[in-house]
Amino acid sequence: MSNKPNQVTKVKEPLVRVTKRDIIPTWQKWAVRLIAILLSLVVVTIFVFSLTGIGPGETFGLMWEGVFSNMYYRKGTIFFTAKLLCIAVALAPAFKMKFWNIGAEGQVLMGALSTAIVMVNFSTLSTPLLFTLMIVSSVVIGAIWGLIPAIFKAKWNVNETLFTLMMNYVAMQLVDYYYNIWKGSKASLGMLNPGTKAGYLPEYNGSSNNIIVTVVLIITVLMYIYLKKTKHGYEIAVVGESENTARYAGIDVKKVIIRTMLISGAVCGICGFLTVSGQDHSIASDSTAGGYGFTAIIVAWLAKFNTAIMIAIALLIVFLEKGTAHIADTFVGFDANASKIVIGIVLFFIIGSEFFINYKLNFPKKESKEA
Repeated sequence: MSNKPNQVTKVKEPLVRVTKRDIIPTWQKWAVRLIAILLSLVVVTIFVFSLTGIGPGETFGLMWEGVFSNMYYRKGTIFFTAKLLCIAVALAPAFKMKFWNIGAEGQVLMGALSTAIVMVNFSTLSTPLLFTLMIVSSVVIGAIWGLIPAIFKAKWNVNETLFTLMMNYVAMQLVDYYYNIWKGSKASLGMLNPGTKAGYLPEYNGSSNNIIVTVVLIITVLMYIYLKKTKHGYEIAVVGESENTARYAGIDVKKVIIRTMLISGAVCGICGFLTVSGQDHSIASDSTAGGYGFTAIIVAWLAKFNTAIMIAIALLIVFLEKGTAHIADTFVGFDANASKIVIGIVLFFIIGSEFFINYKLNFPKKESKEA
């Protein structure tokens, strides 16, 4: 038997351990997110100061001015917030089902294209009939653009992320094809039906934005009810949690996938209709959707598919986008790329806050163990 005295052996501990948090109250979650937003704004002011030399007060003053200072800016803010919100709401049911619909950009474009085709080719119809045809065509084409990847996913389990992404480029090429036909030998397309203004959404209280906002808010409320209060919404949630559990519960998973993507594509199609008829009165592959089909993914995810919360997040992103664009117009050293960096900083902090909501960092003390 060994007579050596007990030896103390140092055990090397990791610098930090990441562990899953227990469920925390909702108010604490939002407190973490609010702190993240405030920290991001501090970093934004430092970044802007490094490029322009202006302080926090002037920075946010210029941003506010570029968003709300006059009717032109306010009109743009309202429209783009409504547009971003509409697409995010369209993505909510698909994402809640864990069907990663990356094709909202293409679905909006196809809704817009069908609207433009009707405006160009059926401009002599009566106004009620013309608008009925425009709305129906945008909804149907947008729904079909969502249906195609849904069928391939439901029947053959084709990866929906790549499928919907690739369909964006098909939609862009179709828009370019008609764009080139309509513009003919001119340098650009310009406005559709400039003389008759057939198919232009009528103004209410001096602006077509009032109708656009009303339609989008109605869709937002209806989608909230659909996801929270209906049997279909419950089925979407169950399929999103586990397809096997859904099948065991007697839910037709294939039917849910197809039905949900029909709705998602249809709402994107409506967004395309509102964009062409209510705002642009024209169409182009690079500006009609404007990249909002991808930005809306962030809005839907940050809101945890709650359409009510999406309103605030959509407004925040548009505020950052338009506000920093105004700074770029004011200072030569602050360009469009710097504006995108600002948006990236804020989103980085907000997305990063989700880590601290779900996990916690443990810094263990160095201990010693007796061998």
